[in-house]
Amino acid sequence: MSPRGTDAAFPPLQHPRPLDPQVADLVSRIHRANRPPYWQYTPAGAREFHEKASKILEIAAQPVAQVTDLEIPVANGRIGARLYTGHLAATTAPLVIFTHGGGFTLGSVDSYDAVCRMLANGAACKVLSLDYRLAPEHRFPTAAQDVFDAWEWAFGEHRELGIDPYAVVGMGDSAGGTLTAQATLRARDGGLPLRGQILLYPGTCAWQDTPSHAAYAEGYLLDARTIQWFFGNYLRDDADRLDWRFAVLDAPDWRGVAPTFLQLAECDPLVDEGLALANRLAASNCHVTCTLYPGAVHAFYNMGGALRVARQAHRDSIAYLRSAFDITNVA
Repeated sequence: MSPRGTDAAFPPLQHPRPLDPQVADLVSRIHRANRPPYWQYTPAGAREFHEKASKILEIAAQPVAQVTDLEIPVANGRIGARLYTGHLAATTAPLVIFTHGGGFTLGSVDSYDAVCRMLANGAACKVLSLDYRLAPEHRFPTAAQDVFDAWEWAFGEHRELGIDPYAVVGMGDSAGGTLTAQATLRARDGGLPLRGQILLYPGTCAWQDTPSHAAYAEGYLLDARTIQWFFGNYLRDDADRLDWRFAVLDAPDWRGVAPTFLQLAECDPLVDEGLALANRLAASNCHVTCTLYPGAVHAFYNMGGALRVARQAHRDSIAYLRSAFDITNVA
């Protein structure tokens, strides 16, 4: 699907779609490895496995100009964060605030280290990667509040961080995309001058009942039972599904939010709700660009060491960031 603007409609997909041959080979090899699904682990065990597995398929970690580990004050505590400064970043640099995925249960700044380094160098910017508190130890709405509190802190500390508060983009994948989207809405309401947001295959719906959830329920790496395990860890009860900080598609008003770039995987249980968000943004007269990656599966962005489609998605993210930041004079 080619990028579209505010006057576009994003038509529904017919499922299932064929996997990209390189993706299909990788999925087959992962299935042959016969690893237990996440829902068969304890949350702590799943995190330990995820941290190891996440390194296998990722791109090589690039050197950057500087890496600084931080602590950010949030409601009822503090969270960790890591600030990356790209090699060609200006003294007062644009900023990407990155929120990792992992079903609100897994993931860390360490497991997204290579991606954040790539973004910092590619877009000549700084990247602030957030280690929000995870479920089930910290259930909804803790992660949502952690992320928005961290955004407010970053804007407030822009001089100390060496960032341009008028050149900030939010970015996140999967659950991190959900957390980014709700923070973007709150940024609009709170007057934070966000330049844009990049959402990588975000979850947007209260219930997992779309055709893509049915079509890709098994065999495409992110299975239906794992999704429900994640949400069982995160949500206190089904009433939380009705809160737009979880189901961002149900937010009452999207008008006036920052420009959005949606990067979606075609063979992903979440693809229909990503397209639904694109249509909601377009109907709200927001600037939205949506790129669909044929034959890709959920979380493919983190598989750049093995997949051409992931490296293309990286290039697309960099191009969007450079455009958003008006960067034309760096290599």
